[in-house]
Amino acid sequence: MRVNLLVGGPQSLIPVDQVKSRQAETWIAVDHGTTLLLKWGIKPAVAIGDFDSTSAAEMKIVKDQLAEIELFPPAKDFTDTQLGVKLAIERYQPTQIDIFGATGGRLDHLLANLFLPLQSAYQDYLDRIRLIDRGNTVTYYRPGKYAVTKEAGMKYLAFVNLTPVTHLTLTDEKYPLQDWSSTIPISWTSNEFVGTVNHFSFASGVVAVIQCRDLPLQ
Repeated sequence: MRVNLLVGGPQSLIPVDQVKSRQAETWIAVDHGTTLLLKWGIKPAVAIGDFDSTSAAEMKIVKDQLAEIELFPPAKDFTDTQLGVKLAIERYQPTQIDIFGATGGRLDHLLANLFLPLQSAYQDYLDRIRLIDRGNTVTYYRPGKYAVTKEAGMKYLAFVNLTPVTHLTLTDEKYPLQDWSSTIPISWTSNEFVGTVNHFSFASGVVAVIQCRDLPLQ
């Protein structure tokens, strides 16, 4: 089972067509993501957050249309996105959690979302969480050997060690890497696929793999 979350990131980075194509799937709306989902004809199973990014007029529509809203105070121990992911795990135990609207805007929000799967409450789901926007798909990996399949429209392939990592090897990418280790986070950026499936491995730590493309300049 896949659960989708829409959080309150910039609308310009949300792949709206992809979101709409999942209308029949389970959605959890986070803060202003609720307003956007309703605007696009998608009724989430539940809306959650402090709704500090939602206007009074928008909140009235939310309350009129949704049966379940979990409202939290702005001063709390979890971010709205963390609350949404916790709810997805506790209620549905899904095989996949895809988060839209988690990138762009404020850097502190981006970093909180990027590092979220490393936290103890979500570690069991680390390899089942993805961050998706118009130009990026972020997936997370534990130690092992993996094959990565190229997504349509994505040109670049990046490998980012979010923790200390040992023996990272990029086997058959455009720019190979052999048996590399580091105690600090490093982004091996702007690599590319050779063919449609490439391989990598590492012995310890956590690696985020980002398939990405350049978006048109505004």
